[in-house]
Amino acid sequence: MFGIKKFLFGDGLREDLPADVRATVEQWLAAPADGLESSHFLTRYVVVDVETDGNGRLTGIAASVLHQGVVQPALGIFVDLDASTADVATVDRRLAAFLRFVGKSPLVSYHLAYVAGLLQPAIKARLGVAFEPRWVDLAWLLPAMFGEISHQPMPLDDWLTAFGLDVGNGRRSAMENTLALARLMQMLVVRAHAKEVDTVEALIDETRASSHLRRTH
Repeated sequence: MFGIKKFLFGDGLREDLPADVRATVEQWLAAPADGLESSHFLTRYVVVDVETDGNGRLTGIAASVLHQGVVQPALGIFVDLDASTADVATVDRRLAAFLRFVGKSPLVSYHLAYVAGLLQPAIKARLGVAFEPRWVDLAWLLPAMFGEISHQPMPLDDWLTAFGLDVGNGRRSAMENTLALARLMQMLVVRAHAKEVDTVEALIDETRASSHLRRTH
């Protein structure tokens, strides 16, 4: 069946991708997804934020890692996608490098619709593949897990203040944002475990349920 589908529809990759970019993306496509049944402590969560220009075009992606309950700043990356300073092939290579970095780990963001709404079209347009990771959206999960602070979504800086984290002057880079979000995620998974939301799958389900509930009530 797979062979028939590939014959009919192709592998989706852009035909003119450089050989090294194609190889990287093919390896990413072939990699197995991380187990949804894994506990939070064993899971490598990748926290993602984006940067845009004045016209809403994606110019950068930042990613930080939370693994074994520890925020790991040294493992973070920033991918510069500014087309005004890089040629097309370079942008393609950087996007492929982003895919290699995140692998099939669950991704964490704040306001998923915004972040995914920029990432997914860019990867589809540049590389020709669908980018559909498992997402955890802190904008919805924080109120679900910390109702004593707020039952409704709040601005990110309000959550950082509530947890005693430094908000600076409110103007952070995407990289700084991912580290702040990773620290919030660090506290959230402890609370999730206490509420018996013990696995990646359960946390993703809670994200969907919280988002749906608050959007429809």
